[in-house]
Amino acid sequence: MPTAEKARLFVPDALHTGVTVALGADQAHYLRHVLRLGSGDAVALFNGRDGEFRAVIAQLGKKDIALEVETQLRPFMASGDIWLGFAPIRQGRIEFIVEKATELGIGRLIPVLTRRTQVTKINAERLAAHAREAAEQCERLDVPEVAPAVSLEKLISEWPAERRLFFCAERDAAPALLVAAQHWPKDAPCGLLIGPEGGFAPEDVAMVRKASNMEPVSLGPTILRAETAALAALAILQAVRQN
Repeated sequence: MPTAEKARLFVPDALHTGVTVALGADQAHYLRHVLRLGSGDAVALFNGRDGEFRAVIAQLGKKDIALEVETQLRPFMASGDIWLGFAPIRQGRIEFIVEKATELGIGRLIPVLTRRTQVTKINAERLAAHAREAAEQCERLDVPEVAPAVSLEKLISEWPAERRLFFCAERDAAPALLVAAQHWPKDAPCGLLIGPEGGFAPEDVAMVRKASNMEPVSLGPTILRAETAALAALAILQAVRQN
């Protein structure tokens, strides 16, 4: 009887029965020295397009591991077409946003530089690694894209007209996101825009309101921290889209 999969990894390789996948040094170290797996042990692999596959360790090298793909466990299914624009915050909290947004099914993460953004240097590679690790842990079949940081002006000027933008405004006379989202098709592309610590500057608010297909929404009467607002908004939107 086959043994249960003891780890789950994202790989860029094409996946299908019979193919051999070579892991890089980091993933090989994780399997060998952290999980202490050996020849014959099984892991689950996914690549964001072919689904999830069971593979077994076929060859152990000093710095690499070869896996033989046996069978598909699950066919591919995308998590959804939701984008999250958010102002970068300090290290630790920004990784928290990326990790939890990945668990909640975000499709694209976009760091947005506003007038009041305090953190302007973003390590996109580090954030992408956090997104990948979160996808491995939560059993998603894809990994969200972490886009390069852009100015708010660029984000708004290039925002797709067909993608509804739910602008989470503080203390705005706007409908609750829960209500607004119910009037947008569940499978239609959309996005959320969350402000920085201290909120959007008046000039930023005026700019956003000119965006194509923009809709201001409220997350409630209190002022939420940036990471709280991002995750609350995404949880609300996903709940509406899945019901």
